[in-house]
Amino acid sequence: MTALVSYKSADGIAIVTIDNPPMNVLSQQVQKELKETVTALEKDDEIVCVVLTTPKDKIFIAGADIKEFPNMIDNPHMREDVMAMHEVLNSLEDMTKPTIVVLDGLTLGGGCELALTFDIRIAEEHAQIVLPEVNLGIFPGGVGTQRLPRLIGSAKAKEMMFTGEPVSASEAEKIGLVNKVVSTGKGLNTAMEIAGNITEKSLQSLSRIKKAVDEGVERSLSEGLEKEATLFEEVFQTEDAKEGVAAFIEKRKAHFTHQ
Repeated sequence: MTALVSYKSADGIAIVTIDNPPMNVLSQQVQKELKETVTALEKDDEIVCVVLTTPKDKIFIAGADIKEFPNMIDNPHMREDVMAMHEVLNSLEDMTKPTIVVLDGLTLGGGCELALTFDIRIAEEHAQIVLPEVNLGIFPGGVGTQRLPRLIGSAKAKEMMFTGEPVSASEAEKIGLVNKVVSTGKGLNTAMEIAGNITEKSLQSLSRIKKAVDEGVERSLSEGLEKEATLFEEVFQTEDAKEGVAAFIEKRKAHFTHQ
């Protein structure tokens, strides 16, 4: 069986590619391989930042594989299957390393839900983002109803899901759905520039920033402050914190070892 998800790494950056022609659907095989890839990336101590892209310029991810949908109707294991998909997406969101996704084309349904699990989203100017599930008489079931409102607010999220209408890259940037819009063909280069900046930092610091933000937004401010204080105390016990402070005082560039 041909692998649909692969990655290569260099200089602390892993580039993950989903290549499932012709439409790059999130089939069960893709989901399985994504989860396996996440596990491998987490174990690789040389990787600091993860970038996800596709080899396409017209389609990023065309959602779930609709050909698999008939098997879901009246399926007694439907809930277990949905939760298994959630587990895959949660594993991406829960990675301890910063993640960047390049939306290099049409981003449909599950493709949007996949993108929502990443820390930073870069969209090429021709990209469109659509949650069209309502047109099939269903709704976004890959945690889209939960992650999207938390990112862009309930009103705009409901509009996207109620209408199934596409959002342009520029509109997506305006509403906070993507971080940056770049020219067609420049998405991966931009992501790599950002990733290169990130990899110069300490993973000990980066992972705690991610944890503090991700867990803090789900809590009250007072609870978030408690979490921040705990993580802040932890990071000061790391070798990288000692190196960073010493480098500043000695007016030199810090050399982080992620310890």
